[in-house]
Amino acid sequence: MAQFNEKVFAAVREIPAGKVVSYSQIAIRAGSPRACRAVGNILHSNPSQQNAPCHRVVHNDGRLAEAYVFGGKGKQEALLKSEGVEFFSNGSVDMDKYRFIYS
Repeated sequence: MAQFNEKVFAAVREIPAGKVVSYSQIAIRAGSPRACRAVGNILHSNPSQQNAPCHRVVHNDGRLAEAYVFGGKGKQEALLKSEGVEFFSNGSVDMDKYRFIYS
């Protein structure tokens, strides 16, 4: 499991500022496409925002994490806005505009 954890954090570290990815994208990148929930649990245990910018990981439909580890949904939104990410009126990210695609 430690190896999967590191793959998850490595995938998150690849996300550039001003972009987001979904939990499922991280699971695929880490080699376990069906492990979306595990990705969420791993990111919730992130010891440091500097370890991996997990605020850039959102639900596939652009919704933010209700239990964002470093201060809740409001903190995640503020961090993304500080990077230039814009939100729809319903509070979700425009995934067509801001989704990062791994190469």
